[in-house]
Amino acid sequence: MKIVTITGCLGFIGSYVTEVCLERGWKVYGIDKCTHAANKELISQFESNKNFYFVREDICDIKWLPDCDYIINTAAETHVGNSIIDSTDFISTNVRGVKNLLEVVRHKPDNVCERPTFFQFSTDEVYGDILEGFHYEGDLLNPSNPYSASKAAADMLVQAWARTYGINYILLRPTNNYGIRQCAEKLVPLTIKMLQRNKNVRLHDKGLPVRNWLHAADTARAVITIIESGVQNEIFNVAGAFEQENKETVRKIIKEYHGTDEDWQKYVGWDKVREGQDVRYALNDDKLRALGWEPQKDFEREIENIVKHYKNNFHW
Repeated sequence: MKIVTITGCLGFIGSYVTEVCLERGWKVYGIDKCTHAANKELISQFESNKNFYFVREDICDIKWLPDCDYIINTAAETHVGNSIIDSTDFISTNVRGVKNLLEVVRHKPDNVCERPTFFQFSTDEVYGDILEGFHYEGDLLNPSNPYSASKAAADMLVQAWARTYGINYILLRPTNNYGIRQCAEKLVPLTIKMLQRNKNVRLHDKGLPVRNWLHAADTARAVITIIESGVQNEIFNVAGAFEQENKETVRKIIKEYHGTDEDWQKYVGWDKVREGQDVRYALNDDKLRALGWEPQKDFEREIENIVKHYKNNFHW
């Protein structure tokens, strides 16, 4: 049996990771600050499992962590647009928060058992954009906006603490995640919400930026694959190999929402330009696939269920 601490356990990806860990019979010590992006209704659901224990706390303020096998840090400020407006919270949570967690792990006494492995959730955006080909785990980091810069800084902190203090780590760099329970500021649920409100979907940069889409359930399974492999002190990309322009993603959502994509452009606003826009993200995840992982969710099938969910369940 594994014992894991999951920060951001009520967040989008964190909740999927929490679910899959509990399904495997692992004990989960869940921590969440309960920001606007948290799914607070999950607290009672998770607490119905005897293996789950919840603490409401900011990772910047944590002074103690339980003895466990892994600290899985999914807690983060994640929305690029918000970071462009004001990066303060991004620097606080994504940099200072990670540094604080690393310090707590570093100071854990090792007279009883070894210190936990620090499993840091990063992002494909730390590499910056790439017009052709794919980014590999050894590529230089070249972030384009305050959000990705804060995540790149966290990655470097993790590796520095590993070299200086001997902390074991895993860095996971997933591409764009999608699925049910995602905060309504993200493209998929935001598009559905704008359709519900009879307002145009503002597509940045004519909808031409390309994103690779990965279901959060597949990302959560990647975590399990890595942990059960026993590998330490490695970086893994996780992508899923499905990419399309943002305008194509929106077109498919509109088609599911209205039952047709005829004249779908009338639901879209085309005049927004994002500062520091990345043209295309693309990752090679052969290293992870070599451990036996591969994606199970198909975007074309999943988008129907996601649109139906958000259409019937308004998310604030």
